[in-house]
Amino acid sequence: MNAPDSSQRMIAVGRLHGAFGVRGEVKLESFTDPEKAIARYQPWTLRDARGNPQVCEGVKVREGGKGLVATLPGVDDRDAADALRGVEVWVPRSALPAPPPGEYYWVDLEGLRVVNADGADFGRVSHIFNNGANDVLVAQGERERMIPFVLPTYIVSVDFDGGVVTVDWDADF
Repeated sequence: MNAPDSSQRMIAVGRLHGAFGVRGEVKLESFTDPEKAIARYQPWTLRDARGNPQVCEGVKVREGGKGLVATLPGVDDRDAADALRGVEVWVPRSALPAPPPGEYYWVDLEGLRVVNADGADFGRVSHIFNNGANDVLVAQGERERMIPFVLPTYIVSVDFDGGVVTVDWDADF
């Protein structure tokens, strides 16, 4: 069985960090590479701490002294901009370009089956996170396994057609 279609899933691409100046601009942390590419992926869905979504179209992004600054339609003063502190910026997976060969969007891996070279089934990719040293794939099956996402040392192959990630990982770990 193939993994669910990830093109309709939403991906966090940035975070707002409050007011920049007095005209309603906001400081913007971008998770994209390059950072300014975040401006190409619109419309944005803004999600507050409670997960409440608000669609925002027509955002303008520019480089500021210490990072990116965004101008959002309808946000016209410092108080309105500061009220957006901590709001996350999300876009549909389908808005992003295809990754280069050998690279993956984490969301595309979620739901794939994880097996080792001996055929032991570790369950499915629950999520991936970065621990500071490298990315870590979390496989959730009869128990949770955390496998360093290091190619080809631990991650042997990713087969999207077959819906499988093959790992070099002992079933007892």
